Amino acid sequence: MKKVSAFSVFRSRKEKGDTPKVSNEEEKGNIRRASSTPIIKTDDGKSAKGKKLLKVLKGGSLRQSMRGTPKSRPSILKMVEDQAVAGDSDSVTLTSVKSNPDLLTVTSTSSMVTRKRSPKTTVLVNATDDTPSLPKVPINKPVRIGLPPRSQKPTNAGSQNSLNIIKTSPKSKSSPNLGVAALQIARPLSSEKSGKRQREDGDTEPSKKKKTGKEDKSMEDIEQVMSFTDENNTGVWDHNVPYMFNSTEEAKKIFECLIHPIKPDKFFKELWERKPLLVRRHLENYNDGWFSTAELDKILRQENIHFGVNLDVTTFTDGKRETHNPAGRAHAPVVWDFYQNGCSVRMLNPQTYSRNVWKLLSVLQEYFGCCCGANVYLTPPGTQGFAPHYDDIEAFILQLEGKKYWRLYSPRSDAETLPRLSSGNFSEDDIGEPILDVVLEPGDLLYFPRGVIHQGKALEDTHSLHITVSCYQKNTWGDLLEKLMPRALQIAIEEDVDFRKGLPRDYMDVMGIANSDIDNPQRKVFLRKIQQLMTKLISHAPVDSACDQLSKHYIHDSLPPVLSEAEKSCSVHGDGERWEKSKKCVVGTAEMEPDTQIKIIRKGVLRLLAEDDDVRIYHSLDNTRIYHGSDPQYIEISAEAGPAVEYLIHSYPEYVAIDSLPLGTLDEKIAIASVLYDHGLLLTSEPLDSIDDDESSGEPDNC
Repeated sequence: MKKVSAFSVFRSRKEKGDTPKVSNEEEKGNIRRASSTPIIKTDDGKSAKGKKLLKVLKGGSLRQSMRGTPKSRPSILKMVEDQAVAGDSDSVTLTSVKSNPDLLTVTSTSSMVTRKRSPKTTVLVNATDDTPSLPKVPINKPVRIGLPPRSQKPTNAGSQNSLNIIKTSPKSKSSPNLGVAALQIARPLSSEKSGKRQREDGDTEPSKKKKTGKEDKSMEDIEQVMSFTDENNTGVWDHNVPYMFNSTEEAKKIFECLIHPIKPDKFFKELWERKPLLVRRHLENYNDGWFSTAELDKILRQENIHFGVNLDVTTFTDGKRETHNPAGRAHAPVVWDFYQNGCSVRMLNPQTYSRNVWKLLSVLQEYFGCCCGANVYLTPPGTQGFAPHYDDIEAFILQLEGKKYWRLYSPRSDAETLPRLSSGNFSEDDIGEPILDVVLEPGDLLYFPRGVIHQGKALEDTHSLHITVSCYQKNTWGDLLEKLMPRALQIAIEEDVDFRKGLPRDYMDVMGIANSDIDNPQRKVFLRKIQQLMTKLISHAPVDSACDQLSKHYIHDSLPPVLSEAEKSCSVHGDGERWEKSKKCVVGTAEMEPDTQIKIIRKGVLRLLAEDDDVRIYHSLDNTRIYHGSDPQYIEISAEAGPAVEYLIHSYPEYVAIDSLPLGTLDEKIAIASVLYDHGLLLTSEPLDSIDDDESSGEPDNC
């Protein structure tokens, strides 16, 4: 625990009235910097404060540490009233095409790095081909599961491994040169491993291939995180296997599985926001379990899906993109009729209806620290549903069923690199030659940064189903500075007299567009002054406050976590009071003790902020699976309780005893723990003991 908490500046500020008492301007500045929102003064000099959304709880039934004591609400809280394996890295070859004329080839079997000259045309070739060429629809022959690929001759590049090479193509002078990384798993894969996430519990036949203990551990970790069933589905508490013990580690594992066999460090250093990545796995079952066409049909029949809201039907023919959404509910027969007539089907929010997609996104959002979304695309054979375009998100394409022919193009200019908004529809004349021309098969992954123009078409002999996982929409330095700079300027004006001094009387004579080409000494002096003030502005920037505000938006955007049965049994989501039909009374009353071990239920589920002179805990537990389906949810606590919440955040993922919370009295410790538990934010190391079980005789008092 930190020796000094930022929330200490809030203590005792409400002894008299809502406005904190400060002895001088320095203390006043410190209070404003600690707060996550600025204090804006009105014309009459008083602090402008919005209407209170929360009321102090004056009664209720929070658990107390002493049995038999009257139940009362602790004064510490104000609360809302309504309110994801295939391959072996030793036999994987990665080819990264750099933006410069050199081609960097990295192989996982050797630490040697070799460079070779890159040709001027983009081709996807097999290393055994003497004369590279680009077929109309380039399809690499897939390696059959359980059989090794045919032997291949090494290329002239000096590499000793078989690989696919993607070479750079000429770009227009105005287009940024964007490289591509292509990866192909060449190791023969056992068919016994396919479909591992759908095996029955009894099907545990191990692979006959001998592995080291380290490899076995890695496989176990990946298979566990990609599992779609709760570990403790029997309802029996297993203290040794607490599901999602460390949500940060689980998020890391599921992302490693998503891009396997690329290592995350390599991905973020060489590829992220820079160039596309293609992973060929030759394991058609690798992406099984996330979603399927059969699940789409089930959702259409069981859920209230509406055209334009949850689902689109589109076509792209003769260079024209059209949306054919009728009004009203998307009944399954109607959707399938559109599909049979050549329309692509796009489901906009599969996480709302698919538990597996919900689980994937809710874990990945903690890894990326931003909202993660998904769309599902079903395309009829030989058709295309969307025009070439670029998006404002980082895209991970997981091919689930069938095959799809993809073409990727570099951004047309620097202004369209990593854009903040998606583009409109482009024509073929707008986009130039593709930098990647490939067919995705089930199990493959394609990643490309925002701003990369793309288009996909299903092959003539098969439909295509893929899911696009997206992230990093409006999660940039620019977005942070948009929140930071206005507040920094407000603080600077209040605290620094230089920002309040008047402008030169004749500044209009030397400044402005009409005077921009005039070499005037007074103009140079004016510009130097602006530079000086901008430099001083940095010292007034409330960076932590701006980060808090951006994080608050993330909490509101987030999906609620997926809880296992084990987690539910150790939280308010499944433990505690319940109605006993046979006894016709409430049973299962439980309470917290000073030695009860607790931790927050997920690392990224809450955010502690100081705003409007109050301390608030924003959380995503009560969010819906529909984007912004509910208002931001928060609990308002006293400033004195802030360090206790800080302590729980910094202690994660370890359990801590309630008695170890940094508060003055035991009652205060029990109170804040009870508040967090009752809101579903805490997990206990084991289910709480029921008071009813300790009754010596007769019925419980409330029966």
